[in-house]
Amino acid sequence: MRQVDRRAPRRVFRDRREAGRVLADLLSAYRGRKDVVVLGLARGGIPVAWEVAAALGVPLDAFIVRKLGAPDHEEFAVGALASGGRVVVNDDVVRALRITPQQLREVAEREGRELIRREAAYRGGRPPLEVSGKAVILVDDGLATGASMFAAVQALRESDPAELVIAVPAAPESTCRQFAGMVDDVVCATMPTPFLAVGESYWEFRQVTDTEVRELLATPTTGAAIAGVVRPATGVDVLRSNAIDAPRGLPPAEALDEIIGDARIVLIGESSHGTHEFYEARAAITKWLIEEKGFCAVAAEADWPDAYRVNRYVRGLGSDTSAVEALSGFERFPAWMWRNVVVRDFVDWLHGRNARCRSDGRVQAGFYGLDLYSLHRSMQEVIRYLENVDPAAAARARDRYACFDHTSADDGQAYGYAAAFGAGLSCERQAIEQLVDMQRNAIDYARRDGLIAEDDAFYAQQNAQTVRNAEVYYRAMFSGRVTSWNLRDQHMAHTLQALLDHLGRHQTHRPARIVVWAHNSHVGDARATEVGGDGQLTLGELVRERYGDDCRLIGFTTYSGTVTAASEWGGIAERKTVRRALNGSVEELFHETGRSDFLVSPMLSRAAAAPLDVVRLGRAIGVIYLPETERQSHYYHVRPSEQFDAIIHVDKTRALEPLEITSQWTVGETPETYPTGL
Repeated sequence: MRQVDRRAPRRVFRDRREAGRVLADLLSAYRGRKDVVVLGLARGGIPVAWEVAAALGVPLDAFIVRKLGAPDHEEFAVGALASGGRVVVNDDVVRALRITPQQLREVAEREGRELIRREAAYRGGRPPLEVSGKAVILVDDGLATGASMFAAVQALRESDPAELVIAVPAAPESTCRQFAGMVDDVVCATMPTPFLAVGESYWEFRQVTDTEVRELLATPTTGAAIAGVVRPATGVDVLRSNAIDAPRGLPPAEALDEIIGDARIVLIGESSHGTHEFYEARAAITKWLIEEKGFCAVAAEADWPDAYRVNRYVRGLGSDTSAVEALSGFERFPAWMWRNVVVRDFVDWLHGRNARCRSDGRVQAGFYGLDLYSLHRSMQEVIRYLENVDPAAAARARDRYACFDHTSADDGQAYGYAAAFGAGLSCERQAIEQLVDMQRNAIDYARRDGLIAEDDAFYAQQNAQTVRNAEVYYRAMFSGRVTSWNLRDQHMAHTLQALLDHLGRHQTHRPARIVVWAHNSHVGDARATEVGGDGQLTLGELVRERYGDDCRLIGFTTYSGTVTAASEWGGIAERKTVRRALNGSVEELFHETGRSDFLVSPMLSRAAAAPLDVVRLGRAIGVIYLPETERQSHYYHVRPSEQFDAIIHVDKTRALEPLEITSQWTVGETPETYPTGL
């Protein structure tokens, strides 16, 4: 079985036609084969099947299945009747409902007459396609219980096909696994969890009419007649002619200027946490934003205390004497995300640039963290700050935070587990009380000693906020992935807003401008991805909702190469081989253009919107890379035109070099192996 997907899409596809195009990408291995036929389950499966057949250039026919409804409850299926007279009955349901053989016969006869009528009406006198000895792709618009598909499979077996493949846009994982043991292949594009109904995966899911079925079956899917509707080549050609060269991922300044305009927040992503070109190009773009557009801060997917140590260094404060020393605070896994040669060089540049700014009166640029993993570190920083400005308040903070002492000094997850399952105290009240105490005294603390005091007070208050939010986050880790993910991205959005307000108070001539560094899965707009349908939020979505045209979202992609990643959480950094992108993915589409490194954006070319306005797979490699579960672990469906304002593609990339190189990283993987914590 292929294409297992554990995420929960809602309204992934605009309609059945778009769903068919997505399926066609996943079935591209069958394109042009003379022994392939596509059968669509009428009626809902026909629009999906036509797109599949047209993209593959193979014949299409209808396969009709009629549900056998329970007497007086026709919507409740007790079985199905398929073309060829094959009847499949759920004996357990029949017995439970006490349906007599006579009642079942009457239902089957009635549905059999309707099946014959439809076969005659749909084909217009044409005979059914011959399927004996052929590879048959059986397509529907989705599966729920699978009763109709099961009847179709049983009926088709009697026609002796050489190969039988089931392809559907949406189905429960359990149903797809059930069919995997019955047929040669099962292609389930998405597997919603929990599965509510087939229609939940579509924005438009109206009933397909008999007229539509007849028209689609009469429209050729093979030969010269469909040359103008074969989509893959069209999308590739459009992108090839509308992409802007971006050597090593760095577009020309003119293109960046047109995309960014006067936006005050620019979020720059990465499709892995360990790719050299992503980090290098992002740093170069950020330098341009600081120098040419007046951006005054980098806000990274990093812990607040560790990033603030870097901030002190680049602004000429603190005791660190080098970028490497300033980055030494990043000790928590995965340290290489920030302790690497590209970030080191950027921090060095920012330190030197700010030194020049101090001498000529220009605004300095800072470096800040948006993340919330630093539960214990942030508590320590709150207490350290209060010991200097308000010893009595420091004593109160120490008493409150003592609630967390039953867990190790570095393991917020252990605290969350104990609190969530009653094995330890919940410290929610204490974290809130301390945050309120800090907020109540913040103005007084900030006024004591000028700008530096105000910055220190802001830093401490954000640490208290981080403790509060981290406490909630770690408890939520054990109540569901979406809940904890949303808390994290909401915290990042809240921290970003606090930074904009704080830095804006020192820039009277214009609002503060900030560039954000984070993974594509945080930077992209969740509403354009399948996980958004499960209720998952992203920083990019939250920023777009609040700031509208004042923000820009830029993503990075790659087709193949190497990446720095671990094999398990807490593991050592390895240099892994990145598999070639999957069929039907954004990365494969970009690779097919034949161009190496480029920028594509509907903001630069309206024509580029069309090939990007199609649901495709998108790759996401975090700090963990699992080659054996590449599809499940690292891909989800996205609509690129809505996910980002612009995408930079670097076709072949190399692994990010950590500051501390291990022998295992140096050796890398053997060529036979294939390279999420996001």
